[in-house]
Amino acid sequence: MLLSKYIYEISGIDLDKKKTYLFETRLGPLVKDSGFSTYSELYYKAKMDKSLERNIINAITTNETSFFRDTGPFELLQHKILPDLIDKRTDKSSRLLPISLSVWSAACSTGQEVFSIAITLKELLPDLKKYNIKLLGTDISDSVVAQASYGAFGKFEIERGLPKDKLAKYFSPNGGKWKIKDEIRSMANFKKLNLMLPFSGLGKFDIILCRNVAIYFSMEDKKKVFNKISEILKPDGYLIIGSTESLTGISPKFEPKRYLRSVYYELK
Repeated sequence: MLLSKYIYEISGIDLDKKKTYLFETRLGPLVKDSGFSTYSELYYKAKMDKSLERNIINAITTNETSFFRDTGPFELLQHKILPDLIDKRTDKSSRLLPISLSVWSAACSTGQEVFSIAITLKELLPDLKKYNIKLLGTDISDSVVAQASYGAFGKFEIERGLPKDKLAKYFSPNGGKWKIKDEIRSMANFKKLNLMLPFSGLGKFDIILCRNVAIYFSMEDKKKVFNKISEILKPDGYLIIGSTESLTGISPKFEPKRYLRSVYYELK
């Protein structure tokens, strides 16, 4: 189908025959709302209309997220990865200089993962002035990047995974929503990024989270993405992927490590 090929070209999402249901559930309403009668009409119009292209990306991407999603990765960050990194960075730098820590959420959706990381950092490192923290969230969807940048969440989003003590401590009521406080919001930057394109200008990272996005890519594209990730992960850095995902047969550059009930990856 032309539309399937087009979606692959603009997003890297591989809509094979097993995922045809996504056309009905995600793109069906867009076809109807746009006044088209077929998916082909949507395709030909999108080729000439960038705003419609953005609408297709926003509709087809999952954007399934929550605060402290799966809990395991955040326990891993709090108890293993961040303490180990801080020890290593402290040994390598002058104690008079801020210790640099860089984290990238490669498919940040509306920002809950990034802000969960920021809250974890804040609680682990009460005096953030001693650290130079670079926290980046990227996503292919304009609309979710815009929401993440604003940092405001509705009742349903807040109730998904955010403990009440953290809501009171790090959020303020704002026009019927809850807005992340400036001290946490200022820790993060957000930008649009298609993982199929070069990662130029991102820099190097101590920690990269690429969770539950590569499941939509073909095997060949998974290999390309994780090869690129290996090139911007610092030699002693850490990679976290989804709890149901594995890099076996995808990237020989990484080796799995286990801590409690979580798995993370390091460069060989």
